[in-house]
Amino acid sequence: AKERGACVTLRTGGRRGAGMLRGCIGRMAPAGSPLAEVIVEMARAAALQDSRFMPVEPNELDRITVEVSVLSPLRRVDSPDEVTPGIHGILISGYGRRGVLLPQVATEYGWDREEFLSETCLKAGLPRNAWRSGDVAIEVFTADVFGDDVPVGSSDTASES
Repeated sequence: AKERGACVTLRTGGRRGAGMLRGCIGRMAPAGSPLAEVIVEMARAAALQDSRFMPVEPNELDRITVEVSVLSPLRRVDSPDEVTPGIHGILISGYGRRGVLLPQVATEYGWDREEFLSETCLKAGLPRNAWRSGDVAIEVFTADVFGDDVPVGSSDTASES
């Protein structure tokens, strides 16, 4: 089996995939670490180190759901036409910048191929249409997505009678 990277997405106030984003950090390649260690490290980073958000506080845990995306190896595409929204995630890199969006993001927002590519460019800090130029690399990956609708700190997760 090939080594796989992982991304952990934290959300508040909704079912998995529907709540407000609270943190999301991933590693495209595991760099020799076992997948379980990568997932734990990315969960900690999503909670405490996502620069878009303040660190998660303990009193938030009863409202936070966790989604884990286990990533396939990256594959460079020769043409943007090879990108399939909802199946592929995208890594766009160029001009010293990189941006990644998971496959489920295109589905959640109802984006077509062009919008998905454009939004990935914006995430990288590149112009929206940079993907059209041929000056950036477009790589795709797939993800096996796991999660639970029960919040992390919920008493429901450990109830016994």
